[in-house]
Amino acid sequence: MERRDWTDGHVERWKPVLPHLDPDIEGAVTRMKKLSVHLRRVREQSLADFELDRQEFDTLHKLAGRGGKAAPSELAADLDLAPASVTGRLDALERRGFVRRTPSTADRRRVDVELTDEGRSTWLGAMDVLGHEEYRLLGTLDKGERALLNDMLRRIMLVAEDRGGAGRN
Repeated sequence: MERRDWTDGHVERWKPVLPHLDPDIEGAVTRMKKLSVHLRRVREQSLADFELDRQEFDTLHKLAGRGGKAAPSELAADLDLAPASVTGRLDALERRGFVRRTPSTADRRRVDVELTDEGRSTWLGAMDVLGHEEYRLLGTLDKGERALLNDMLRRIMLVAEDRGGAGRN
């Protein structure tokens, strides 16, 4: 007998109430929601373990994604924030020793923000916790199944993005 999860019972309870309910659609959507909540909880716990708030993590993440060095204006664009909001974040991260600001070598009027070794190791530590959980969950699928799942989710996302907004962070 195939193993059942919480969603199987959920679909069974709703099928008599909504006779036209497609159990595959309801099951897939419910499982995606529950997986999203689970991964968000793992992320939140990881951030707490590394004494980071979400804004700090997001800023470190965007900076790491630019190779560990960026102008504040680039970070503001990446984070979809006003430059003044980024300044406050950078002040806090600099006080914690996670970033340093240095005069730009390309333009003396500009400042570059650099990820410090401590900032990089803190960001990587938080990332590793979530990454391990993602691998644990998706490791139940073989390589071909993961590729197929990824392709199917891409097709669904393209439809969602056509209506606007689904592709944002």
